[in-house]
Amino acid sequence: MTKLHPASVPVRSLSRSLSTGTLFFFLGVVASPGGPGNVLVIGSMVLFGIVVGVVYELAYYQRFEYELTANTFDVASGVLSRRAREVPLRRVQNVDVRQNVVQRALGIAAVHVETAGGGQTEVTLRYVDEAEARRLRRRLREGASEERPETEREREDAGETEDLLFAIRPDELAILSVFTIDPGASILGGIALSFASGFDPATFVPADGLESDLPGSGLIAIGWALLLFLLAAWVLSAALTFNRYYGFRLTRVGDELHYERGLLQRYSGTIPLEKVQTLTIKESVPARWFGYGSLAVETAGYAPGQSGSRGAESAIPLAERSRVDALARSIEPFGSTDLERPPSRARERYAVRYVAALCAIMAVGYVLATYTAVVEDWHAVAALLVLVPPAAHLKWRSRGYRAGERYFLTRTGFWRRTTKVVPYYRVQTAVYHQTIFQRRRRLASVTADTASSASFFGRPATAIDVDADRALELQQLLADRLQERLRVRRRRRTLDGWFDDEVDGSSTGESTSGPT
Repeated sequence: MTKLHPASVPVRSLSRSLSTGTLFFFLGVVASPGGPGNVLVIGSMVLFGIVVGVVYELAYYQRFEYELTANTFDVASGVLSRRAREVPLRRVQNVDVRQNVVQRALGIAAVHVETAGGGQTEVTLRYVDEAEARRLRRRLREGASEERPETEREREDAGETEDLLFAIRPDELAILSVFTIDPGASILGGIALSFASGFDPATFVPADGLESDLPGSGLIAIGWALLLFLLAAWVLSAALTFNRYYGFRLTRVGDELHYERGLLQRYSGTIPLEKVQTLTIKESVPARWFGYGSLAVETAGYAPGQSGSRGAESAIPLAERSRVDALARSIEPFGSTDLERPPSRARERYAVRYVAALCAIMAVGYVLATYTAVVEDWHAVAALLVLVPPAAHLKWRSRGYRAGERYFLTRTGFWRRTTKVVPYYRVQTAVYHQTIFQRRRRLASVTADTASSASFFGRPATAIDVDADRALELQQLLADRLQERLRVRRRRRTLDGWFDDEVDGSSTGESTSGPT
């Protein structure tokens, strides 16, 4: 059995002693016979709490053990109550290695093991040596035995078998930081703006002789507030994105992709190619106008971004579209991306939807203007009606699908155009669905569900607003192609097994006949 790195004792003791010392400080204040001024009693209890914390962490270090066997990864932990976990290596899906600034300075790392079908991390080793973390990641992904030659292990640790596929350039990192809006940063940016400017939403509309914090009134003041809010969110998002993707590089080792990224906190992990379910190519505005895009890879039971401490893990966070397409096709050779668009009547449905939304907004504005002083110029929203036809057309142009020989492709979204590529043999269910509004226009949608789309963050490939009759044909086509590709793969595995038997037989002197 192997223990954690010795540096885990002082690191964990610092955090634990702070919490136990604080607890005993308050206990000393309450229980000291001389009242709060009895410094000696309080200090003694704080010191006792710190000692308790250090002793606990020493016991935790002694009782935390793990072992990597030929078939399982065993972890035993617990001070007061003992807990033992046994994870079969065949169930290991992703192994990530993370390092914050302190861990990088001490030469230690945290290993997070996620299993197939799991929605959260199965096992976490927070304090292991950097070299040990890399060894565990490789061995857990490969499922190999301990009797591997040390020379081979050293060659792999040295990175001699790694092929560099992608490394983010400084200009790409700058563009990614500028054009990425983080939802969490939006909330923090708004809070920071409120505290920094003393802005009060209640002063949008002047009343009782008080002046508004922002120029204008009503919707104009709200517009100024929204502009400042977006500015604060943009600045904070740029900083967070720069920190997250600094030094991003992607390498290939055998049948796996390895990624590393991060400035203050370093992340590294693996993407097993044999378990790839879906490729997702994203092109957001305005990055798309300058010819940039990103590539994400989803594997069985796990979708990018499933871990709460990470953003969407990408094979390429941002690069020129030609580089994105080249890497995507090296993983899955899906060919052309020319898609079939929805029928023109779908465009009419989008226009009706936008007009209805604007009418609802104007109705709410009219009610507020009639009974309150919050909104005065509610009718200004009507000017947006001129944008309805181009908006509907852009939405229609941004949707489509393609049912190729080996892959099913779908596309949706204008502001964040998303193209999904799904191999037919990865499809688990072809779903035909039709809303009440689609039924009126004789439209429907077809979804190709995969193992990755079953997770919380996974979004399946969906052909939206297809002609209803064509959607039924597409659903049957997906089912037929799935069975066809599965038969092809079974034949290939059978032939590979035969050829492997022939090679094994010839190497051992046995006579092995091929298939007849």
